[in-house]
Amino acid sequence: MIEIKNLCKSFEGHTVLSNINAVFENGKTNLIIGRSGSGKTVLMKTIVGLLTPEKGEVLYDGRNLVRMNKNEKTTLRREMGMIFQSAALFDSMTVLENVMFPLDMFSKDNYQERMKRALFCLDRVNLIGAEKKYPGEISGGMQKRVAIARAIALNPQYLFCDEPNSGLDPKTSLLIDELIHDITTEYNITTIINTHDMNSVTGIGDSILFINEGHLEWHGTKKEVFNSGCQTFDDFVFASELLRMAKRAEIESHKHTTNAR
Repeated sequence: MIEIKNLCKSFEGHTVLSNINAVFENGKTNLIIGRSGSGKTVLMKTIVGLLTPEKGEVLYDGRNLVRMNKNEKTTLRREMGMIFQSAALFDSMTVLENVMFPLDMFSKDNYQERMKRALFCLDRVNLIGAEKKYPGEISGGMQKRVAIARAIALNPQYLFCDEPNSGLDPKTSLLIDELIHDITTEYNITTIINTHDMNSVTGIGDSILFINEGHLEWHGTKKEVFNSGCQTFDDFVFASELLRMAKRAEIESHKHTTNAR
């Protein structure tokens, strides 16, 4: 479990996060959502320790990240897995070598044991057979699955995902969402996902935090999304829904026009 208490962060006198309080539970997909510039990326970076807050606490199962020394932070980071927006794979390494990378850095197992673990992780994301390929030889969706395999290689207690569906088609996005959710529940990981994808919100949003102008405006579950009682949150959600509906209408209209010709 990760808990944040009275978290505040500012840049050059401008407040970006204002007294954020939240609990991210084990075995659940915890989503942080909000408009661009709302503070959700700063919140994620502060939680993982890339930014230091002016005020507040970030507690990892009771351990306060803000007060840790360098060695303590290094130990904690070995308990974390990261999935980046761009997948961030090493182009010069094979799929297998990419997944083995954190094992080679931090694991004390021998080479055969590390390779066995990497192959197990690739099997978990349905990529057995692709281990000898390079990132440039596989699709964007497969690259994201490699990134997930690499993120879970060290059996993390905490998993952080920054826009994991970015650049993916809707079908592949759904598969990535389901995979992250399944792994979270299967291994009882504390997973935090930074996203603006409403399909993710309504699909795997076990816990949802809506950040608006640096404030926590709403907190709930996917079942409560459409009855939030928060006007700012409703404006954000229904704007996304209307945009999607308009896009579908445009596609259907194009189909009818093409068929008429």
